Amino acid sequence: MFPQFVRAVEAIMPRVFVAENVPGLATKRFAPYIEKTILASLQGKYTIRVFMLDASSFGVPQRRRRLWFVGFKSQREAARFSSPIPTHLVEPKEGQNLTLTELQHPAVTMGARKALGLSDIGYDALAPTIRSGFSGPRHTTSVVNSVTSLKQWQMLKIWPHGVAEDRRKAAAFVAQNGHFRLSIPDCMLLQGFPADWPLKGAVYRSLGLIGNSVAPPMAYQVALAVAHSLLAR
Repeated sequence: MFPQFVRAVEAIMPRVFVAENVPGLATKRFAPYIEKTILASLQGKYTIRVFMLDASSFGVPQRRRRLWFVGFKSQREAARFSSPIPTHLVEPKEGQNLTLTELQHPAVTMGARKALGLSDIGYDALAPTIRSGFSGPRHTTSVVNSVTSLKQWQMLKIWPHGVAEDRRKAAAFVAQNGHFRLSIPDCMLLQGFPADWPLKGAVYRSLGLIGNSVAPPMAYQVALAVAHSLLAR
């Protein structure tokens, strides 16, 4: 999709553009692609900032790293831009000590179980990255994206397969291991969506929208940073 994104930017020439994609693009393997497809075409016309953010740093109870590209036509506006400062600390793991400054931090990102309102089992952590609906088999109702993530779901005692439409329907089909079965509202919460966000349709379609979306709290902070650059005097 990046070639089409670049084509649109060159056709419209907006004052600023914002793009986001998976963290794998930041690896050496994709460096030639980034240079040829994005930077080479736009760098002469835009000052481009490239940075990585993790949604958990903005209150989202999920490990979700994303690579961002923000380009400004005005060098002056680009000079005012700074990537968003984290608004939250990640809740410490058992036995992990925090510094005094961290203890005084006003906001802490909860683990997945606590965020979902589940009982204390003596273990909690961020949810693994919820899978994208564009990867793997179609029409799936699983949010697992790797073997590693499956192990993390198991440690959290959360069943990530067969996501249900709501908690009532999820409770009607208890997983064989007794783990908590996720519903669409639960996945929305783990992605940082407001509870009243209207999302309807088949479960697999809703999961595709959730998994392919930018976590709203993280996107909001990027938008604020861009607005500051455009509006500051």
